[in-house]
Amino acid sequence: MHLTSERGAVNAEIINPSVKNFIASLRDIGYSFEVAVSDLIDNSITAEATEIKIHTVSNPQLTFSLLDNGTGMTESELVEAMRLASKDPRNKRAKNDLGRFGLGLKTASFSQGRKLTVVSKKQGIVSVRQWDLDYVYEKDEWYLITPVDYEKLPLAADLFLLKQGTLICWQNIDRINNDALSGIIERLRKHLSLVFHRYLEGLEMQKSLKIIINDNPLIPFNPFNLNHPATQQTASEKIKIFGSTITIQPYILPHHSKLSQQEYELYATEEGYIKSQGFYLYRQNRILIYGTWWGMHRALDAHKLVRIKIDIPNDMDTHWGIDIKKSIARPAEEIKNDLKRIIKQVTERGSKPFTGRGRKIEDKSIVQFWEVRPLNNDFRFAINEQHPLFQDLTKSLSEDTLEKLLFYLKGVQAYLPLEAIQFNLQKNPHLINQNSALTEMEIIEVAKKLLSAGLSEEYIRNLLKTEIFSSHKHLFQNGY
Repeated sequence: MHLTSERGAVNAEIINPSVKNFIASLRDIGYSFEVAVSDLIDNSITAEATEIKIHTVSNPQLTFSLLDNGTGMTESELVEAMRLASKDPRNKRAKNDLGRFGLGLKTASFSQGRKLTVVSKKQGIVSVRQWDLDYVYEKDEWYLITPVDYEKLPLAADLFLLKQGTLICWQNIDRINNDALSGIIERLRKHLSLVFHRYLEGLEMQKSLKIIINDNPLIPFNPFNLNHPATQQTASEKIKIFGSTITIQPYILPHHSKLSQQEYELYATEEGYIKSQGFYLYRQNRILIYGTWWGMHRALDAHKLVRIKIDIPNDMDTHWGIDIKKSIARPAEEIKNDLKRIIKQVTERGSKPFTGRGRKIEDKSIVQFWEVRPLNNDFRFAINEQHPLFQDLTKSLSEDTLEKLLFYLKGVQAYLPLEAIQFNLQKNPHLINQNSALTEMEIIEVAKKLLSAGLSEEYIRNLLKTEIFSSHKHLFQNGY
């Protein structure tokens, strides 16, 4: 075949892809169940839906249905929506359009099941189309089916009662085990509560979105804990780049000492505070990716309370490397310099709740039980041998007993379980109750014995500087 172009005549022939092989490739793009469902919800939001119902049926076979009350589609619009790559990603989109490639509905659905049925109602007319991948595979052609048995689909009766809306149904689901369904639905609830929390909360001049999963409404989860008085919100920045404006708003979450255990665990998310720190990227009020530094900063325990919100418009996808699934993003190099500057500023401030507490061991106004002891270029934690109780004790011991005590204390120092302490501080800080090792009654009894021993005023002054007695000065003032 001879074709003519600006470069002159060329030899070319049409080579159609193998439909069978293409189907297998489409199904393995890498969607998780919750990310696939999120793609469907994007379409519902673009269609101005205010309510979305999600329903799963596991008997006799697993079926997933999603119904929205959006604008619906005419037959021709539905056929176009079922076309693969129905949009040019280079075209300018409406502000509320959360799609880009025209692939989300199909690729998300194919990733979970082998049959996709879409029923839509608009202007009182119901239209339906179906992709059956087994049929496409058998015919080796993209045959779009018009099914006749759609009225029995889950939520179909609810659609017929609506003035307009769209029902999406997945059947022949082969990527989910029925035994794991309850856990998958729970993970879906948490994912959607986070990703669409702004829509669930209600946007300015727009009614809040209602998402109901198996008859249970979703509660929005704002990852920045905005209502807590200890949450720090630093100054936001607007950065103009590539002809658009991005808004960056850093937050520092409250230290665990200012939260209940339940609230602390809630805001840790399933990934934990370490993995949940970093940037939260929103495009048109929808979270695309969260809990990442994009390789510009290491995830450190000292920075686990830092979360930075980034808002971008939907015309910057190419500069953020957003993929089809909307679950991967990478900022362009031109943006990174500003992000690195903001990271430095916020992490310095965000580490203060931890470094401030860590400095207590170096507080010279209090005589500590432990001290930080330099060791060449390193350091170690050591028992403070200048502590007045230690000094008093060692003077009263025989040489043999003192030698055993010092050896024991060296063992305590050498085998201090730092890894276990760090692990439990990260995982269960509220469950650590170290103060219970020394009760109030024990402190009172020791104070009585010390006073009855006829201590000098200087010794008492030194004793009152120690960690135990600095907050129990009244014991000596009351003359025990």
